Amino acid sequence: MGKPSTRESYSGLIWLVAAAFFMQALDSTIVNTAVPAMADALGVTPLGMRSALTSYVLTLAILIPASPWLCDRFGTRRVFGIAISVFAIGSLLCGLSQTLPQLVMARVLQGCGGAALMPVGRYVLVRTIDKRDFVQVMSTVATFGLLGSVLGPLLGGALVEYTNWRLIFLLNVPVGIVGIWLNRHEMPEYRLDKANRFDLVGFLLFAGASALLLAASEFAADEHIRWAEMGTLVLMAIGLGIVYVWHSRRTDHPVADISLLRVRSVWVSLSGNLLTRLGVSGMFLLIVLFLQVGCGWSPLMAGLMMVPQALGSISAKWLVNRLLIRLGYRRMLFANTLIVSVLLAMFALLGPHTPMAMIALLVFVYGGFMGMQYTVMNTLIYTDLDIKHASMASSMASTTQYLSMSFGIAMATLLMQTLLHGHGNAAYVVAFRWTVIVLAIITAVASRVFARLDKVPIATVPSSA
Repeated sequence: MGKPSTRESYSGLIWLVAAAFFMQALDSTIVNTAVPAMADALGVTPLGMRSALTSYVLTLAILIPASPWLCDRFGTRRVFGIAISVFAIGSLLCGLSQTLPQLVMARVLQGCGGAALMPVGRYVLVRTIDKRDFVQVMSTVATFGLLGSVLGPLLGGALVEYTNWRLIFLLNVPVGIVGIWLNRHEMPEYRLDKANRFDLVGFLLFAGASALLLAASEFAADEHIRWAEMGTLVLMAIGLGIVYVWHSRRTDHPVADISLLRVRSVWVSLSGNLLTRLGVSGMFLLIVLFLQVGCGWSPLMAGLMMVPQALGSISAKWLVNRLLIRLGYRRMLFANTLIVSVLLAMFALLGPHTPMAMIALLVFVYGGFMGMQYTVMNTLIYTDLDIKHASMASSMASTTQYLSMSFGIAMATLLMQTLLHGHGNAAYVVAFRWTVIVLAIITAVASRVFARLDKVPIATVPSSA
């Protein structure tokens, strides 16, 4: 039996997935504006709060590959419900944390719950929504995720300025309760009668390599870089990665099926996603630090400046389908990625005396092109795949997204720290300018990856209803 072609038939499901994306994205960015206040309360420097940000995102990346097996074994409704519950408990513990290590551990627990939200949500939408409507539905869902990402700094700034930073996390508890109720009524149940054996060896190899790479970045953050320790961790991570490739080729059901990389649209989607997010993932944190520490803005005003980015993204997302039909994935991603890199470089022109309206305009335009970038990148991986690979593709896409976000945040803060000479406001401004220039160059490289795409015929590009 075919899928209904109207989104209204599954409006409850779409709202549930969109709410989960919103909650997860909100929590990924809401901490950014509160970093200076949290650092002061916990007795660390603002850039030293990096571990509280990267630990959550890295946990997502490490655990997401287990989501396809969990869905097959226990069913989408149960997995999604447990994920929301664990996420809410982790949020409660974050709000009660008294030290940075406690906060990091609570963020890891949050990540354990959040790891299933996005891949399971995507997987259910792929299984439920007609392909003709998929791009538009994903655009709607992604808009809520983007709203969470951009409104996070604003809400975080308001809570820090007028209440307490702990409420940043405690607000997730009632939202989680509503999500659990919606899950019971709206989430369809997809599962296999007999699930394949979980690839525990492959999972541990991947998790170990990811954790070692992030640990290496922590050594790079030391005032006196410990090159020997950092190099050892990197080599160990590479070794585990090589072993995983060898292992996956000899396993019937690997945790990440690298054979899908033989499909050009899959490997271009994953590698382009990785490079792009390496360049842009740290921008939320960098901008709010630049505005607060470099320009002396209040947390609320710094968060407020993120609102134009949300407005720009929402405004531009409605153009995605038309542009895809006209240009196709290759030309659109190539051009849009170059434009994003130019906009990143333009942030280097900002300073303490730049008019607020000019900053808002740049943020608005940047948000518009980033909104289109995320939507197109997130749908590219499914264009040439059979529906039976949807779960694995969703897992691999989400893993790449969060792994690159984790390393992107770490790289951005490391660049900022390396280029920071002095302790005054002016030093932060100079470090910010050089950092965004480097990030712009990295993002521009991603355009060359997207140029390797085969030309997708217009007829195969999903159109809106």
